[in-house]
Amino acid sequence: MGLSTTCFSILETTIVPGKEEMNICGMKQNRVLPEAQANNVKKILPRPLSRVNGWSPPLHSFQAISWTTYLAMSIVTFGIFIPFLPTSWKCAAYAVMGGVFIFHLFVHLVAITIDPADTNVRLKKDYSEPVPTFDRSKHAHVIQNQYCHLCEVTVSKKAKHCSSCNKCVSGFDHHCKWLNNCVGSRNYRFFFCSVASAAVGLLGVMVILLYVLIQYSINPKELHTDPLYKEISSENIWLLFLPLCPVPVKTPVVLSIAVLVLLLATASFVLLGHLLIFHLYLIAKNLSTFDYMMQTRFQKSPHSSEKKELPLRKKASLPQEKSNNTSWSQSSPRVESQKFLLSTLPQQSNACFLATDPKTPPQ
Repeated sequence: MGLSTTCFSILETTIVPGKEEMNICGMKQNRVLPEAQANNVKKILPRPLSRVNGWSPPLHSFQAISWTTYLAMSIVTFGIFIPFLPTSWKCAAYAVMGGVFIFHLFVHLVAITIDPADTNVRLKKDYSEPVPTFDRSKHAHVIQNQYCHLCEVTVSKKAKHCSSCNKCVSGFDHHCKWLNNCVGSRNYRFFFCSVASAAVGLLGVMVILLYVLIQYSINPKELHTDPLYKEISSENIWLLFLPLCPVPVKTPVVLSIAVLVLLLATASFVLLGHLLIFHLYLIAKNLSTFDYMMQTRFQKSPHSSEKKELPLRKKASLPQEKSNNTSWSQSSPRVESQKFLLSTLPQQSNACFLATDPKTPPQ
């Protein structure tokens, strides 16, 4: 008994939040648990800064994709396939496609460079200062009574605070990842022109490629319109990047490039065409992308339909309750109830009933 009592007194374990202490043979071992250690270490993250435009870091990967696609389409169109066109078509193709590509480049750069922030944000806000942390215990919404608690300025009615750009955007439409910039009232026209010009440029590329492929299947010699082809006897040799830097290649290379570019142009045209039609619809309805999304979300939300049906049900149930009460009050006298009970009994029955008035209406 003495030995067991000594052992039990030695093996004592006390658990403190975050620490574990065990006395084994008089030796104390203190160990901090990983969870408590992680909780004690406060993660201090730098507060985000407001972005000025699409050139402000961090840059988006979609920007690299858009610029790569634009550069590839320009090189292929002007360096490979337009020189295959008939001589009478080349000048018109260079002029039209060159104008569309230059216009798209201009409006695209303007849409990226413009700061779409609200006027008071651009005039009063210091972009070098970090955005304060929003405290939901003090404010229910970021913008209340046209005052933004993060930008700390008064904004217009249609302004929204973009979490990606960390600022209030005037006439907020959406945040475009391809521009890496918000689209608002200040740059919406340039954004729309960028989408429209890109769709027109891709359509022109598709027309040129279809002509080249169809003409190749009919008569490939009609595509050898440049004077340098007179020095080449083989029909299997094609010259790329005419007339400045001719590069001879074989037919499979030209056909592979044409098919790949045609597929890329078709897929891009379908996506951009869908986006263009969508924004034409929004312009016709005088809506923004944000307004359209909020309307769609409100219509799909089950809570909104319940809230609409609830008052209607309450209003509709009132006259029924009133009618039930009035009918009950009319049929509640003692005489009417006794007559009803007596009329239901057989004539030979000697039973006697005492009908009392109910104090509460039936449920």
